[in-house]
Amino acid sequence: MTDVLKIENLHVAVEGKPILKGVNLTIKRGEIHALMGPNGSGKSTLGFAIMGHPNYEITAGSIHLNDQDVLEMAVDERARAGLFLALQRPVSIPGVRLADFLRHATTNVRNPDRKEGEELIPMREFRKEIKDKMNHLSMDMEFARRYVNDGFSGGEMKRAEILQLAMLQPKFAILDETDSGLDADAVRLASQSIADIGGENMGLLIITHHDKLLEHNPPQFAHVMLGGKIVETGTVKLAQELHTDGYDRIRKAYPEAAAAELEMNEEEVSPAV
Repeated sequence: MTDVLKIENLHVAVEGKPILKGVNLTIKRGEIHALMGPNGSGKSTLGFAIMGHPNYEITAGSIHLNDQDVLEMAVDERARAGLFLALQRPVSIPGVRLADFLRHATTNVRNPDRKEGEELIPMREFRKEIKDKMNHLSMDMEFARRYVNDGFSGGEMKRAEILQLAMLQPKFAILDETDSGLDADAVRLASQSIADIGGENMGLLIITHHDKLLEHNPPQFAHVMLGGKIVETGTVKLAQELHTDGYDRIRKAYPEAAAAELEMNEEEVSPAV
């Protein structure tokens, strides 16, 4: 049976202000979906809502991973169940080495019933695996000895997110503008790396403004978000059109969503949407 992540009529508010206004989206494991839209349309909000960020209030709708009610799960339970979010702006964790962080995270994801204090992945096994993954991603092993995102450049943060993706191997991964802040060569490497990591065993929701990250990850479905809703779905050709021509056609075709977008942009919302 294929794993399915299903989002139905999802409404989300931030500080009492509606951001998502009825999002419907179904992703099957092994599928690639691209999510595009103007700034402030709600793309990042969808990712945070799926992963359970406490600042994002679910006011209506549902999220299910197979028969599991995701909204009833704590954040760590969602990760153990196979959900992953690569952050647009990763946070730093001074004092925690990336390798230690990944050893604990990987152990808990692979052994969801593990209790605190129980054995981690054996060090020799972990070192071999992380070394193999880092070699594949053209990363120096010294990188794993640094504190998580502490003093990292934007590009280094994104590479650390991709390394986490490679180690955790989730069922479903949401990649929130993993290409932002990267030069052309780095985006090309990121695109190829994601393709190598994902494949048939992972469902991908790639949030992006551009088509370069999709070069090695052509989506079966491309979605356009406007004013807190997914207003149009197509193929990779839709993603290419949006990258080339922008959103004028979309705004004209969906005037109610365009009006909602204007209203959202006029209001100040502190967390990223």
